[in-house]
Amino acid sequence: MFTRAAELLEQNPDAAAVCLMDIADDWQRQYDLEAYAAAYDAAINFAEQFPETRWCWGNHDLSYPWNRRESGYSPVAPWLVCEKLRLLQEALPAGNQPAYLHRIDNVLFSHGGLADEFVRTYVPAKQYHDIDAVIGIINRLGPADMWDDLSPIWYRPQVEKGRMYKPRKLLQVVGHTPVEAIEKKGNVISCDVFSTGPDRTPIGTQEFLLLDTVTREYRGVQ
Repeated sequence: MFTRAAELLEQNPDAAAVCLMDIADDWQRQYDLEAYAAAYDAAINFAEQFPETRWCWGNHDLSYPWNRRESGYSPVAPWLVCEKLRLLQEALPAGNQPAYLHRIDNVLFSHGGLADEFVRTYVPAKQYHDIDAVIGIINRLGPADMWDDLSPIWYRPQVEKGRMYKPRKLLQVVGHTPVEAIEKKGNVISCDVFSTGPDRTPIGTQEFLLLDTVTREYRGVQ
């Protein structure tokens, strides 16, 4: 993924990447520390080559520093993953650290999606309409609040019927939930097309989402 993404960015110098993460925990690889190291090293090298890339925390990445076990969690990889996440953060500029939410124009990027109910739970009513304030407040939340099905690292708008935050104003781009092809429903574009099944057979098209954040025109590229 990172090798091909680098080639695409070199071909499109005006573009920038957003990584929706979940780098850890491939199927049946819980004890293959070399695979964990290789995956994160590829991410770190990419961050060094393209420091303007935005990184959105995924639940599988955060499960290690937060000590929250879930499906696929490796009992032997916590120290390794935590160290690689530290190196990833060090590779990025101070003003462009990994976060739950990133905004480019009126497009909101997150691992799972920002639900309206989650915003109303954690953001004071007087700041509800201030999108940047909402992002700032949520990006400062910790594991006690974020390890929840409604949070931007866990939410699944593909199956949940709840309202997304400001659907008329914001387009949201999410991963987390495997889909067979890049698809837009309402104000949400789902693009986790790189996941695999338990036998490691690809689920999706393995395309990258190429999105104009101003016109909102988009297409998949391989």
